[in-house]
Amino acid sequence: MTFEGLVAIISVVSVLSGIALGWMGRARTVRQDIVQQASTDTNLKVDVEYIKRGVDDIRAEQRSQGKEIEKLAERVTRVEESAKQAHKRIDRIEASAE
Repeated sequence: MTFEGLVAIISVVSVLSGIALGWMGRARTVRQDIVQQASTDTNLKVDVEYIKRGVDDIRAEQRSQGKEIEKLAERVTRVEESAKQAHKRIDRIEASAE
């Protein structure tokens, strides 16, 4: 085997090993990118779920507050009716006292 043949073989092996190493490096980078993207997606999903639960809690609290306001409105109406009746009685008492 001549020197030029040996150099040619070494060159071919070097090129093939360079291609293989480059391909393996690219594959590794792609795997790392996939893992990173999956992690990001998972974090986003968890955050969205947390926000959904918060919104659901706010809606439940809002419904509860609405019911309380309805109860208070009923009580205010009854108190107003009672006050109206009391004013009528007071007016009758004042009218009979004169």
